[in-house]
Amino acid sequence: MVGQSCKKPEGRGEGGKPRITVTIEPLRYLTEAIAGDKFAVESMVPKGSSPEMYDPAPRQLVELSKSKAYFRVGYVGFERVWMERLAANAPGMRVFDLSEGVALLHEDASHGHHVGGVEPHIWMSAGNALVISANITDALCRLDSVHAPFYRHRLDSLSQVIRDMDAAIREMLAGAPRSFMIYHPALSYFARDYGLRQYALEEGGKEPSPSYLKGLADVCRRESIRVVFVQPEFDARNARVVAEQTKARLVQVNPLAYDWRREMLAVARALKEASVHNTEGK
Repeated sequence: MVGQSCKKPEGRGEGGKPRITVTIEPLRYLTEAIAGDKFAVESMVPKGSSPEMYDPAPRQLVELSKSKAYFRVGYVGFERVWMERLAANAPGMRVFDLSEGVALLHEDASHGHHVGGVEPHIWMSAGNALVISANITDALCRLDSVHAPFYRHRLDSLSQVIRDMDAAIREMLAGAPRSFMIYHPALSYFARDYGLRQYALEEGGKEPSPSYLKGLADVCRRESIRVVFVQPEFDARNARVVAEQTKARLVQVNPLAYDWRREMLAVARALKEASVHNTEGK
């Protein structure tokens, strides 16, 4: 009897709270903002790993069976490969797709970087984040209807934070360069929302060839690109080469970071600062 009383109940995390697993850290940020202290939220893809090709550790598969629910992004490579197996491994776990209702971007088949042709980085958009947050709230209300007013109140607060962030980004981007380069094209939705153009250093999802890099350098000069973004999980060498050849700024961003709001603002701030530096250099 003593051993049974010390055992965590199924679906419970630290402190005895019911557990929810999400795919990536930005989803943990949004989920925790709405769930408050009612759920323990954990990410499947750890910091520094790519959700395009991550393979979960055996320990994670065991721990997943303790989750009450799984919140998936919708189209990232990890989910497309593993979701059916994850669900089968935890038959009591409910799965919610947070991409429902999001206006998806579809890639050109000849230049696609992602399996299935859907641009998966849906969270890098203020508008999408509002939809995702509403989906999170609906899921939490279904999982825990007793606290539905609590979740809806917190959704209202988070939605205002997102709208304020969106307004701040639009103000920063007024007069900023309209094009930028990035190693892996994770800012497609950000670019769509704010009328920007994104150029990817990757060549069809692979390391760029020398001739491709030369072409990108030409694009930088033609489009007056002043910022080359690179993510921490990718090698920065090729991005550095292009930046040096074109006198653009090399800026590290992390679309997979937990502090989603800070990263969104950081992208806009980098573009704004590039505009200021460009003006001063004339």
